[in-house]
Amino acid sequence: MEQIIISGSIAYDYLMRFPGRFTDHLIDGQMHQVSLSFLVEEMTKHWGGVGANIAFNLAMLGMRPKLFNTVGRDFPDYRQWLEKAGVDTSTVRQLDEVFTASFFCNTDLDNNQIASFYSGAMSRAGDYRLADVYEGIPDLVLISPSDPGSMSQLAAECRERGIRFMYDPSQQVPRLSGEDLKRDMQGAYAMVVNGYECEVIQQKTGQSLEQLRRAIDILVVTHGKDGSTIYANGNIIEVPTFHIDEVKDPTGGGDSFRAGFIRGIAAGLPLKLAGEMGSLVAAYALEHVGTQNHRFTLPEFITRFRTQFDDGGQLDALVKSAAV
Repeated sequence: MEQIIISGSIAYDYLMRFPGRFTDHLIDGQMHQVSLSFLVEEMTKHWGGVGANIAFNLAMLGMRPKLFNTVGRDFPDYRQWLEKAGVDTSTVRQLDEVFTASFFCNTDLDNNQIASFYSGAMSRAGDYRLADVYEGIPDLVLISPSDPGSMSQLAAECRERGIRFMYDPSQQVPRLSGEDLKRDMQGAYAMVVNGYECEVIQQKTGQSLEQLRRAIDILVVTHGKDGSTIYANGNIIEVPTFHIDEVKDPTGGGDSFRAGFIRGIAAGLPLKLAGEMGSLVAAYALEHVGTQNHRFTLPEFITRFRTQFDDGGQLDALVKSAAV
């Protein structure tokens, strides 16, 4: 599996740190009239967006993924950054009348987060079909959070054209209706969500976990510090996290996990090994503030992987394929 297209948000991230706990300021019985302002001591601006984050990490893992979405007139510097990292941005459409999407996230001492997202150019993603920017049939399309309408449109296009796709609604789960979710996951080769999102999906669609497992070939549910669970072919595969000394910033950990997992399945590796790859890529992201500030080469990745996991030598093939 060589040609992978990553569809999802491309955004600038504004990350803030609140030197307290959000829960200390939430009053029982008053949640119907919340009006809070949190004074932060730090703010940094970073390259971000779910789709761009996943593509960035896939590039470090030896692939050249294509990124698919719409951006604004402030994108040229970001395009140059991604291309230098190894991401193919030829399928990104720039709209000069708007700005690129932006993510504003405030994180407290417990790594709880309150975030807002300005869609900007991303709201126009539904104006483009994959066929408008890419000829042929890719090996895999990842549908990650973007404009809800464009996500539904892309899922439908993949079904119509027989394109294998992975469905990753994650941050858009609160926005999507049960009908949207049920329709868009139909025909998906795989779905990746966190534990809370999985519960919400079950409530909104009226489907049990067992029904979701039967409907999708590979269902991956991440559980933060408790690792992840992969459901496939009636099997349940538990994947631990990769131990790190300190979480500098949780933003982008899930995106990085997805990149590692996708790289593993693209290489035809066992699902548990693919999940462990995701755990390590997530660890790199968690050790840094910002979602694209970490770096590793494939040999470095493999060496570190083997300090906690056993791949039986299978990861060596990644270096060989990247050199071709």
